Amino acid sequence: MNEATAHLLFDAVERMEKNIMAQECPAIVAMEGRDKLALSYYDYLRDAESAEAIENRAAGKALEIDAVRWVLAVPQVWLFKPPSTVAVRAVSNHPLREGEQEAITWMSFDREDGVDYGRVAYVRRPNGEPVFEDPEIFDVGVQPAETMPGFVLLQRCLAGE
Repeated sequence: MNEATAHLLFDAVERMEKNIMAQECPAIVAMEGRDKLALSYYDYLRDAESAEAIENRAAGKALEIDAVRWVLAVPQVWLFKPPSTVAVRAVSNHPLREGEQEAITWMSFDREDGVDYGRVAYVRRPNGEPVFEDPEIFDVGVQPAETMPGFVLLQRCLAGE
């Protein structure tokens, strides 16, 4: 990941962390092109149709500003299933179940450097205050499903629609 994309990632993650601390859970898309934009979408986690529609709107904005890079960050709950499968669900006010962890799932795209995936795990203190780790970039092969945050956005941007 180049320096410009890393800077955009940290910007998106910082915005997401502030929202989580305020007990809000939007998806955040930060993008740079002719302009620099940061967009928040509160309905992203409602259902798959909402997420797809939001990514399509974000792709429209990315194409409008001729984005050279973008980052999508989404708060989710991760469930680790042996041997090496991860399932995710929307965040909620319900307590975490065994094997679950809250995280900001992110995808970045840079025209020159390609695509990176990662997460920012966090835990909560007894008073509910989140404590965030540093962003983690996956350095192993990732096979994203079509339901992965950013999949639709990436496909639209690559197609140049």
